[in-house]
Amino acid sequence: MVSGNQLIDLTATEVARKIRTKQVSPLEVLDAAVKRIEEVNPKVNALPILCLDQARERARKLSQTTASGGECGPLFGLPIAVKDYNDLAGVRTTYGSPIFANHRADRSDATVSKLEAAGAIPVGKSNVPEWAGAHTFNPVFGHTLNPWDARLSAGGSSGGSAVALATGMVWLATGNDLGGSLRVPASFNSVVGLRPSPGRVPRGRRLPAFDTLWVEGPMGRCVADVALMLDGAVGSSPEDPLSFEHSGTSFVRALEDTALPRRVAFSPDLGIVPMESEVAEICAAAAQRFTEIGAEVCHAAPDFSGVIEAFQTLRGILIAGLMEDLLKDHREQIAPEIVWNIEKGLAVTNAELLSAERIRWQLYHRMAAFFEHYDLLLCPTVSVPPFPMEQRYVETIAGQPTETYIDWIAITFAVTMTSCPALSLPAGFTSSGLPIAVQVIGRPRGEAELLRACHRMEEVLGLASQVPMNPR
Repeated sequence: MVSGNQLIDLTATEVARKIRTKQVSPLEVLDAAVKRIEEVNPKVNALPILCLDQARERARKLSQTTASGGECGPLFGLPIAVKDYNDLAGVRTTYGSPIFANHRADRSDATVSKLEAAGAIPVGKSNVPEWAGAHTFNPVFGHTLNPWDARLSAGGSSGGSAVALATGMVWLATGNDLGGSLRVPASFNSVVGLRPSPGRVPRGRRLPAFDTLWVEGPMGRCVADVALMLDGAVGSSPEDPLSFEHSGTSFVRALEDTALPRRVAFSPDLGIVPMESEVAEICAAAAQRFTEIGAEVCHAAPDFSGVIEAFQTLRGILIAGLMEDLLKDHREQIAPEIVWNIEKGLAVTNAELLSAERIRWQLYHRMAAFFEHYDLLLCPTVSVPPFPMEQRYVETIAGQPTETYIDWIAITFAVTMTSCPALSLPAGFTSSGLPIAVQVIGRPRGEAELLRACHRMEEVLGLASQVPMNPR
């Protein structure tokens, strides 16, 4: 018999194995999660919306499935957190906005439906910034606190998901990523977040169908858990015309392959962003340790010129497309940063749009050429460590002022523009004990190779055992 406390300390991969071998039931695992949520959630405000009765009913049904010898999916019986930008049937989806404070989804979106079909048990919705952003606070539920230092930001927009993972309230969580919304909170909380290639994980109907900037992706405490969740999330859906079926081996099985990167490149700033020196030093040291798995480490990066401006243009158009009507009817109920973003998108000229698209496709081809010589590209996930919670955003980096509220995550949104998969991997801690992560970027649709390399590097760096942890 495994106790609840022991279950909390195990990885999703280990818990899934115990469920499959009937050492524990889905109900027992859920009970352990609920107990941990009751203990920890009031301290960090990561899961403001809970659906525990719904979760318990699902756990009962899954337990009956195992008893009758029914087929189990890869996430069978695992409690997960669902980000409050994703629809979960019968549960509120607020987007962190007072406009939708009481909105209830009548069906799960494509992302959540895939996870449920794979056996996952959603236990609640994780906190988010209002509509979009990299610092998790909103007027509906307030701030989510960083468990490494409760005075600091948890990152965003998947901040609630990252904190729920870091504190052991769930084993897996959904994230989505436009400009770094999955990778930034993974870095700030010392967990793992994967931004997959566009189409790898299907998206819901709320998003523009043919946009490639916003993707859905898995978050976990370690790389193997992220691979497990990806196995349960992939596939095509009529809700997402860019989605496609996964035809290769499972991502969990891909971790067992012996092929590893032979040549990797590291850049402290991609040649385009300011960087706090301690962050750059920690990430450079982590990158250098790729030599321990047999890789040559070089200092190199493709040309990212013009990418920051191009992303701002395309992001503005995306946000404007989603929210133009809301701005007309509810301007006073929308955060000023989002109002600015909508209006920026509405003001984009034909010349700006053409330039942004040209820069994006040129960058993609430069990346493809770069990966003819290198297996991976590494850089910091974020330019700064976690910052004071009361700040709305980072205003200076290494003494250089930022111009917009998202400039401080430029090193993540620059990578968004490549359409390459990117994983935030814990790399170390600052002198004051704050988590720092390295961003590992793979070839287009090269998730299997990326996960395998990061899995091996996670063993080398030895940081996965730092979570789950108690809030400080």
